[in-house]
Amino acid sequence: MDAWVRFNSQSQAKERVIRAAQYACTLLGYTLQKGGAADELRKTVSQLEAHMSLTRKLLRLGNSAEALEAAKRAIHLSDSVLRLCLTISHLNKAMYFACDNVLWAGKTGLFPKLDQQKWSQRSFRYYLFALILNLTRDVYELRLLMERESRHHAAKSPASPGTTLFADPLSDTASSASAAAVGRPFVPAWLGTQLHTLASVLCNNPPLLLDLLKNSCDIFIPLDRLGIYPTGQGFVGACGLASSVLSILTMVHPWLKLKP
Repeated sequence: MDAWVRFNSQSQAKERVIRAAQYACTLLGYTLQKGGAADELRKTVSQLEAHMSLTRKLLRLGNSAEALEAAKRAIHLSDSVLRLCLTISHLNKAMYFACDNVLWAGKTGLFPKLDQQKWSQRSFRYYLFALILNLTRDVYELRLLMERESRHHAAKSPASPGTTLFADPLSDTASSASAAAVGRPFVPAWLGTQLHTLASVLCNNPPLLLDLLKNSCDIFIPLDRLGIYPTGQGFVGACGLASSVLSILTMVHPWLKLKP
């Protein structure tokens, strides 16, 4: 099992590059359609996209084993929320890759009577569940870091004896009136503090920021394919291309990959 996982990890970079090219073709096909390009050119781009999709499925053969190994590692995490999210996410990925392997066999003619539409929808459902859990994990870690950042700032700047802990409502009214007078929108202090903390946490944690962006882009793909939230080929192509570039970035610079 370990030998197969090591062998399989070597093909992930190639799969990410081909994925980026595939969604670039999706975006290009949408642009050509909107621009009124010739049917022959659009057909060529569509065939190229299909070939890349099939190549990616070939490179993902056996990825279920790696996902199961990741689930076995995640089940030993001390944090109960991370343990639940990551374990179930990896199990859903394992099922997604298994369905994808069956779909590859159908597309190559090994299973000529396979209902490809049914297996495609099934694989995208598993993919969607995995992405929802990944986003839940990202939001959970973001909340923990924001709470830690707030406690850190509170410890650094404790209230002085003469400080008023509760703002005077009259002064708040005056401040909002003065802000409106100069044409600037009034932002509540607590909201400004939360936004500042959020920006600080994301800037200081690039792996979390990249993972959150990548999963946010990826989730529109199964939502569109399953018909839950149709966004169109152009938007799907742009999201897939963006998430693929972010994935390649984490492979080029491993320290940008969110752990565990």
